[in-house]
Amino acid sequence: MDNFLIQVTGKKRVVLFSPRDAQYLYLSGTKSEVLNVDNPDLAKYPLFSKARRYECSLKAGDVLFIPALWFHNVVSEEFGVGVNVFWKHLPSECYDKTDTYGNKDPTAASRAAQILDRALKTLAELPEEYRDFYARRMVLHIEDKAYSKNFE
Repeated sequence: MDNFLIQVTGKKRVVLFSPRDAQYLYLSGTKSEVLNVDNPDLAKYPLFSKARRYECSLKAGDVLFIPALWFHNVVSEEFGVGVNVFWKHLPSECYDKTDTYGNKDPTAASRAAQILDRALKTLAELPEEYRDFYARRMVLHIEDKAYSKNFE
């Protein structure tokens, strides 16, 4: 969900990454495996250096808008209090009714991920060369049908 991070007291440093850089963030579910964004292990996460970071510092009274889908890392530079205000901007039927805090993917995205998992399990029945070929063909199909042309 979209989010306002309101810094009431203290200081924080926030690093944001665009959803367009998701392929460089080593995602595991909704989190990045790269825990130290300031000094990443590039031997383990070589593509991380391609991700474009947007960084800002917040002090008491500052408000930062964090758009939905943007990955962020927050470091408290001193003791403080921050308040997050989240809101849903998609139609209500897009959200999981049990997701009070907006941490789950929209229901259509969750269903698509489950279908993809079943497709990959089915491909696993093929010999490696065939599995590789059909998986690459599926990726091309997804790029053609689902990637937005507005972000290129």
